[in-house]
Amino acid sequence: MTHGSARLLISRGSARESISRGVAALVLALAAAACDRGAAAGSRARVIISNEDDGTISVIDMRSREVTATIPVGKRPRGLRVSPDGATLYVALSGSPKAGPGAAAAPPRPADRAADGIGVVDLERLALVGVIPSGQDPESFDLAAGGLLVVSNEETAEASIVDIASRAIRARVPAGAEPEGVTAAPDGLVWVTSEAEARVTAIDPARGAAVASVPTGSRPRSIAFTPDGALGLVTGEMDASITLIDARARRAAGQIAIPREAAADAAIRPMGIAISPDGRRAYATTGRGGSVAVIDLSARRVERLIRDVGARPWGIAVGPDGVLYTANGPSNDVAVVDPAAGTVVARIPVGRSPWGVAVAP
Repeated sequence: MTHGSARLLISRGSARESISRGVAALVLALAAAACDRGAAAGSRARVIISNEDDGTISVIDMRSREVTATIPVGKRPRGLRVSPDGATLYVALSGSPKAGPGAAAAPPRPADRAADGIGVVDLERLALVGVIPSGQDPESFDLAAGGLLVVSNEETAEASIVDIASRAIRARVPAGAEPEGVTAAPDGLVWVTSEAEARVTAIDPARGAAVASVPTGSRPRSIAFTPDGALGLVTGEMDASITLIDARARRAAGQIAIPREAAADAAIRPMGIAISPDGRRAYATTGRGGSVAVIDLSARRVERLIRDVGARPWGIAVGPDGVLYTANGPSNDVAVVDPAAGTVVARIPVGRSPWGVAVAP
């Protein structure tokens, strides 16, 4: 080998080492940027609350546990959903007068049908940017494939299939008397609870048709599905039950009773329900029972009650870290609950009569 050849090999080796160092530096820089983006996304994680009686949405920073924005949206905001990209919040608005205990004896108040709709909130601007027609008295809804919403219209005993882009109602599907809870299953079907008929209806949004009806406990309120889509759980308010649904076979698969062990438990009325991120547990609020029932899904039993969560907890959501958030209507606050410890770690004041809870990334 000549001296010139040796120098060429050394030069090439140095170049390769330089390139390798450059690639390694680039990989580390990209990894650091990804971590920074993840940290930034985590720092933006928010809990969204609908305040039924003052027509607003409360935005809570998940880290500081403080309300960072209050957004006027319209009359009686209840059901909430966040778009998959976290950019948009949808909220059900209703012009029907609120009917609490003793309402039947009071003179009827006129409804404001112009107030009905699904409000669209830009979560970057923190502002209401539009309202989508929804059918009469929307209470709950969920997002479905193809840019659709499936909305429960409590007063007309149907579910409206709404095209978000065109703002048009594609179909109206009978869903039983007093439909309320609406949840999309992983397979694309959307299930709607009927309070007055003690059943849930599975709807194919693309076809605009019901494909199954399954009996439940008394006065079903909400439904949630395990991440694998195999099991649905429906809260039964009046008989303190959780009905299990075989979502693939579209049939009932048993029932879990929430035990009433203490005097205060006589008031247990299951309302909202959410599933842990790992799919191993379900959490059901108990309304006037003031607690959250923790359900072991492998054993299919109530593991324990987390008591003194708040005044009539209704809506519930689980954060990405497994922490629970419940909307406590009469006390106008949100409870932050550590399910592992079984304790309330914070209470966050919000608007009047908080109803729904959603988590936005």
